[in-house]
Amino acid sequence: MKHERIQLDNSTAYVDTYFLSNSPEMIEDRKRPLVIICPGGGYEMTSDREAEPVAIRMLNMGFHAMILRYSVAPSRFPESLVQLARTVQIARQHAQDWGVDTAKIIVAGFSAGGHLAASLGVFWHEDFLKDSLEGDQETWQPNALLLNYPVISSGSFAHLGSFHSLLGENYEELKEFVSLEKRVSNKTPQTFLWHTLEDDTVPMENSLAFAQSLRKYDVPFELHLFPKGGHGLSLGTKETSVSNGYGIQKEITVWPDLFRTWVENNL
Repeated sequence: MKHERIQLDNSTAYVDTYFLSNSPEMIEDRKRPLVIICPGGGYEMTSDREAEPVAIRMLNMGFHAMILRYSVAPSRFPESLVQLARTVQIARQHAQDWGVDTAKIIVAGFSAGGHLAASLGVFWHEDFLKDSLEGDQETWQPNALLLNYPVISSGSFAHLGSFHSLLGENYEELKEFVSLEKRVSNKTPQTFLWHTLEDDTVPMENSLAFAQSLRKYDVPFELHLFPKGGHGLSLGTKETSVSNGYGIQKEITVWPDLFRTWVENNL
């Protein structure tokens, strides 16, 4: 496995890479899907529970992984979005050396990290993002999104803390702009989403709203709603649980396998 840390330009953000090595005993020139992981944390931090354990799970399924430790408050929109776009661009630039299938670069996010991933999905073609990056917009365009109990809407079902941390003093001015169910278009990439019905921190209506907008624009998606489990479950296993035992939820542990099947059938 190739593992390195890449510091992003002019920021404290960085990317940890997890690339499976090829071998002449198997398929020597194998190109693999890449999952770029944005951990959650309310735009106040990036959670370890939604970082390396998820990357290892992706490796176990035959995918490469990268973890973006993006800038959080007091950093404001769109700094973290530019960092994510830059990460996708770096992956495309080094795809040959890293064995990345450039048709299968998937941006994944958990909770507020889901908002960040979805933001690239809906904003990748916008001029305001191009003004902050060099090169063609297609170089930071994701091929698909993986949204795990994502923050999406700034409306009735908003996780207000995430939006205040993201926008700060610009909250009133920009809250509608970053309510992502309103930004979906036919340029939004196909998406895999999952949520739990018992999530009372980021209600499932966030995923529903995004899925409904995808359907409106005929963007392919797959949505799974699990009846049990609260917020921030990550893999739902002992590995990603907290010290009091929270986070173990057997029902949701199938989501990586469902996601793998979706990738194999759609990308």
